[in-house]
Amino acid sequence: MDEQVKGEASKTFGSSCVAAEDNRNKPTYCVTDVPPWYFCIFLALQHYLTAFGGIISIPLILSEGLCLQHDSLTQSRLINTIFFVSGLCTILQVTFGVRLPILQGGTFSLLTPAMALLSVPELKCPAWTQNSTLVNTSSPVFIEVWQTRITTLQGSIMVASVLQVLVGFSGLIGFLMRFIGPLTIAPTVSLVGLSLYDSAGEKAGSHWAISVLTMTLIILFSQYLRRVPIPVPAYSKTKKLHTSKFYPFQTVPILLGIAIPWLFCYLLTIYDVLPSDSAQYGYLARTDVKGNALIEASWFIFPYPGQWGIPTVSLAGVFGIMAGIICSMIESVGDYHTCARLSGAPRPPKHAINRGIGVEGIGSLLAGAFGTGNGTTSFCENIAALDITKVGSRTVILLTGFFMILMGMLGKIGAIFTTIPTPVLGGMFLIMFGVISAAGISNLQYTDMNSSRNVFIFGFSMFSALVIPNWITKYPSYLQTGVKEVDQVLTTLLTTNMFVGGFLGFFLDNTIPGTKLERGLLGLEKLQLEDSGSNLGTEEVYNLPFGITSYLRSQSWVRYIPFCPREDHKSHKKNKS
Repeated sequence: MDEQVKGEASKTFGSSCVAAEDNRNKPTYCVTDVPPWYFCIFLALQHYLTAFGGIISIPLILSEGLCLQHDSLTQSRLINTIFFVSGLCTILQVTFGVRLPILQGGTFSLLTPAMALLSVPELKCPAWTQNSTLVNTSSPVFIEVWQTRITTLQGSIMVASVLQVLVGFSGLIGFLMRFIGPLTIAPTVSLVGLSLYDSAGEKAGSHWAISVLTMTLIILFSQYLRRVPIPVPAYSKTKKLHTSKFYPFQTVPILLGIAIPWLFCYLLTIYDVLPSDSAQYGYLARTDVKGNALIEASWFIFPYPGQWGIPTVSLAGVFGIMAGIICSMIESVGDYHTCARLSGAPRPPKHAINRGIGVEGIGSLLAGAFGTGNGTTSFCENIAALDITKVGSRTVILLTGFFMILMGMLGKIGAIFTTIPTPVLGGMFLIMFGVISAAGISNLQYTDMNSSRNVFIFGFSMFSALVIPNWITKYPSYLQTGVKEVDQVLTTLLTTNMFVGGFLGFFLDNTIPGTKLERGLLGLEKLQLEDSGSNLGTEEVYNLPFGITSYLRSQSWVRYIPFCPREDHKSHKKNKS
């Protein structure tokens, strides 16, 4: 929908951002606005499709560590479960958490330590599970193999997520952020993407021609054609039936980049152009490799806690997942400020940030209980969509949450996603993980990279985080203390690239002398202050719903609770005057 149509709609339906109509960088609909119902549905679907690529990638990668490469039916159930939980956590975050239009989904920060945990000798997949001819997905032996691994992962995620709940609701996140600067964030986030290069390479290498086609299309749509509009029919009371501009390449480039080669592979499959022998190169590009999942999958499923069995806890897993959760929390705090700016809200107050992190912890607890094999975090892809659409209404994100729950209950939907050819996924992963790596490095813009101190810290942290995990993976027998549990903890942590890089960056940045300006801490503070410019003057947007805030403010003990909203002094003074 073009700017003129959105402007007319905002006048008709009473947008609180009308004062900002002349500024094209301001949202047409702010946080508390409710767009027309048909516009809400369209935008909710768009947000779902934007999150699609990132969400389905997680269970598809995780299935390798869970020994589920050849069990497409269970893979489809994992996909349904992660969509269901993501929708549930989105509703909780928008309603009771930070209260911004911010989507919740799976996090790659937890994927890296999860794969490290599943690589320890006790949990490494037996060799026979790698051979499709030896795998009987209905046999009790195979079921026990993968359920043992996912229940261990579940329990570790649930215990580790308690840390996030405590850090959020206790207000500790504000204290921790004083010591976490760009030189900690940059290697941590970058290594999330870099550590997955092997998975991306293997999948892309299954048929390089298809992978290159996928990459080319995604690059073409997201970079070259993103500002190219397509005319679509529209109707308004003033202009009647007319054409309006729609930017599909800007909103869903990944989906389009996947769909076209996916269809191409389907045509090559039905005409038997691709080899039908699993031993031949290019076989994994066929769309019928996992075709039985679509037939066997139920139309409706209902994910529930403990669906894979009773969760168990691994000490090594808990410590590894905690490292991922800390990384996730750091990212989320930055996402809150960006989301507030793009949705026309004031700078998030401390109580809202505390509540947001705490609710994300509850979300990870739920994700662990339901068995997604992952946690939840704020989805930065959807925050970028707010900037594109200029619609920052949390009603839209709330509707997206319900839409994701519905999609998570449709078993055939999850099964369809498992038929995406392996090289198509490989092409998408090369783009996606590359962007994640670059996004981490972009945090260095706030530091003084002419400083030899900063160059040393970043370079040493990054290189060590590649060398140490690689060496321990090749020579695991050297890391033996005599205590099995300690060995597992050390192996999991030291083979998790982002933990090694983040820990070294954190330690060196806080011990080697340097000014706040040099370290980039002032740059981050300045950015957050700039994000505080908004169209909604008070912090009432962050108040809890259903009259909860009014009740809490009448209680004297509220000022001691870090996640409870307090009296907005600005609005109080305005009311007095």
